[in-house]
Amino acid sequence: MNDDGRPSPEALLRQASQEGRGRLKIFLGAAPGVGKTYEMLSEGAERRRAGVDIVIGVVETHGRVETEALTRGHEIVARKAIPYEGRTLDEMDLDAILERAPTLVLVDELAHTNAPGSRHPKRYQDVEELLAAGIDVYSTINIQHIESLNDVVASFTRVRVRETVPDSIVEAAEIEVVDIPPDELIERLKAGKVYLPQEATRALSHFFSKSNLSALRELALRRAAQAVDAQMLEHVRALGVGGTWAGGERIVVAISELPGALGLVRATKRIADAMHAPWTAVYIETPRAQTFGEAEHRQLAAVFNLATQLGGDVATVPATSVVDGLKTFTTEARATQLVVGKSARSRWFELRHGSVVDRIVRETPGIAVHVLPMEAGTAAPTCGKRIGDWGSKAGYAWTTAMVASVTGVASALFHILNLGNVALLYLLPVMAAASLFGLRTGLFAGIASSIAYNFFFLPPTGTLTINNPENVISILVLLGIAFVTSQLTSRVRAQADIAAASARTNAALAGFLRQLTSLNEPVALARAICEEVGRLFGVRAVILVAEDPGLAVQAANGADYRLETMEMAAAQWAYDTGAPAGRGSGTLAASEWFFQPLRSGERTLAVLGLAREAGGDPVRSDQLPLLMSLVDQASLVLERARLEVEMRDVDAVRERDRLRAALLSSVSHDLRTPLTSVMAAAAELHRGVTPELIATIESEAARLNRFVGNLLDMARVEAGALRLRLEPTDLTDAVAGAVHDTKRVLEGHAIELDVAPNLPLVRVDPQLLHHCLLNLLDNAGRYADPGTPIIVRAEHRFGMLRLSVIDQGPGLPPGREKEVFETFRRLEGSDRAIGGTGLGLAIVKAFAEAMGMSVEASNREDLTGAQFSLCFPVALLVRDTDGANL
Repeated sequence: MNDDGRPSPEALLRQASQEGRGRLKIFLGAAPGVGKTYEMLSEGAERRRAGVDIVIGVVETHGRVETEALTRGHEIVARKAIPYEGRTLDEMDLDAILERAPTLVLVDELAHTNAPGSRHPKRYQDVEELLAAGIDVYSTINIQHIESLNDVVASFTRVRVRETVPDSIVEAAEIEVVDIPPDELIERLKAGKVYLPQEATRALSHFFSKSNLSALRELALRRAAQAVDAQMLEHVRALGVGGTWAGGERIVVAISELPGALGLVRATKRIADAMHAPWTAVYIETPRAQTFGEAEHRQLAAVFNLATQLGGDVATVPATSVVDGLKTFTTEARATQLVVGKSARSRWFELRHGSVVDRIVRETPGIAVHVLPMEAGTAAPTCGKRIGDWGSKAGYAWTTAMVASVTGVASALFHILNLGNVALLYLLPVMAAASLFGLRTGLFAGIASSIAYNFFFLPPTGTLTINNPENVISILVLLGIAFVTSQLTSRVRAQADIAAASARTNAALAGFLRQLTSLNEPVALARAICEEVGRLFGVRAVILVAEDPGLAVQAANGADYRLETMEMAAAQWAYDTGAPAGRGSGTLAASEWFFQPLRSGERTLAVLGLAREAGGDPVRSDQLPLLMSLVDQASLVLERARLEVEMRDVDAVRERDRLRAALLSSVSHDLRTPLTSVMAAAAELHRGVTPELIATIESEAARLNRFVGNLLDMARVEAGALRLRLEPTDLTDAVAGAVHDTKRVLEGHAIELDVAPNLPLVRVDPQLLHHCLLNLLDNAGRYADPGTPIIVRAEHRFGMLRLSVIDQGPGLPPGREKEVFETFRRLEGSDRAIGGTGLGLAIVKAFAEAMGMSVEASNREDLTGAQFSLCFPVALLVRDTDGANL
């Protein structure tokens, strides 16, 4: 929500993205047997009686009579049978539900893993597709199946479930906790209402112990409360409603560069643990942060690292003052508790500067403020801080020069100006000094201007004495105006600096993401990440990925990096634990490099290493938020690239399985037919050899040879093992040779050759072209109507040469002409469905494209039948035979 109470644009956009989608309701249980499915079916029955169109997609009753009784009366979509390793598995029929399009569908066991061959590997992905189609879904899940809690549950139950659901699915759903006391669940287990008696006895001594059930119950209730709290905050942000809405505790601790900030973070962690509440450490970046030296940046980095290690979130908020920044952040975060530190300040300091703590208590109503004393400690002052407090020497020199210049101009024009106008001139160096060099330099300009005005222009001139009391008022007014102007100008300058820094950060993030989204290959992505991070922070950067037996450098922004044993140990630790390591962190700080893991969910994708040429901390504390944003973006992009690679591998495996199944089916048919003929002919040899028997054996053996040749050719195409030997070839000779070799297949068909002898030569591989023509003629002879002619025609028009094989038959289904070139594809309802393996035309297409040609399939315009054409582009036509052979 904005400060003026307007709705949050981000929240409104998120709500708008949900328009048209179905709603998901999850019945969450602490353990099996609490009654999730029973409750889902009961509520579904109530909705059905209210007139809602409901179907059951999948419900697992586990043989429970009372649960099975609740399924009666519901429309049940039949499950889909999927064969797998000699068995048949039943899964939810997603397509049938989408076609049925009910208002609500009941889908049990959200974390279920689908059988291989299903559209999605996980059932929750099926549910997401249903939601995207606008169908509401009721589903069930146990707490141990939530991804972020999987390790927590395994730590005390000693049982790790393999089927998990991403937290994002749970966070976007309405949650109803199905809860019964542990003792009652144990009684249900003993009564055999959860497992079979022999399994129940074993479960009682392991997973279903009372202590485990109590812990699981607490986790379920707490996770539901967190989800409800997050959804409530999203709703009030979208409405623009003010207030903290303390449905759950949310703690914020204000940190600084002072040594006592570490103690504040530890105290906040103890408070958050006692309240079971999330907490955030926030640093308010005011203009004075620009004057910090190395010691302050190192201290802030230590505070950020400690907060991260203790499980808190960290944030940096630019603001003109600490109080304004804290008010903005606590309002946006809907914080209910604020922890601040009270430093030991003198009374004089508080009178001059005021008390930040007092202002926070007064100006943050509705928030409980914890004021803790800051631990004693001294921060080493730096020269940079001293110069930043009082201004630079150059600023004072320029201010003095500006006051002198105005004095000179006023002296030259004094005969036409009165004293009031001269006083106004002196406001120019005051505003310039305040805007360019800061508040104190502006005040110096005001004092210098007052002295110059008094000395040179107020009578008696040449002295600092003022005779006229009215002139005393002029001096005081000039000083007052100078002070106010300096304050306002300095404040505007500070706000401009903050806005400029925010704009630079946003521009850096946008440019970084734009650079990465244009890449897909992991190595190119890693190199781009190193170059961009190195450019933004002025550091050396490397990315390491896991390789047997350890980590290896995948990319770097230079070749001069050195990773010694200490650095590799720090990188390995960061990869294994998912926490930062190396210089500036709390682990292996002796390393010269800082290593930040790039993570996606629970998986560490890579490790980003940073180091400075001259030593020192690679990243200052004020740069940490930008670095973490870049790390998050880099992790998302790397995860996207990893998923794309995995998807390509899955598609390749799926296609290979499909081809293997089709190949087995085709081989079993097409090898059996000629083998049967050969075996019958061989049996007849015992009775005597006849020319017909010899011809049959030769024909069928040639057919087998062509079929095996097609298999080998297809293997060469898929393996990328084609070796082209291009040379000028006469199409007349090529066609004649192919017709001769297929005369047995073309028996009963008249061959009409329409190939002019004056056609230009074509630069092709003669052997591959011969294979293409053999397959096209074999295809035409096999599927053309008996007794019909087959035409081989060559046309040279508009610079392209087209060689076509035309048959007469049923032709091709309109609109599906390109499908005949797919591997093992035989179109039903066409002349391509009569036997065959579906390899011949796929080989024609692969060989033609390898030689730079294209192949087309179409139906004849004059008669019924199909036409297949090889298209030779101009680049393959040979005009000068001698030159072509050079």
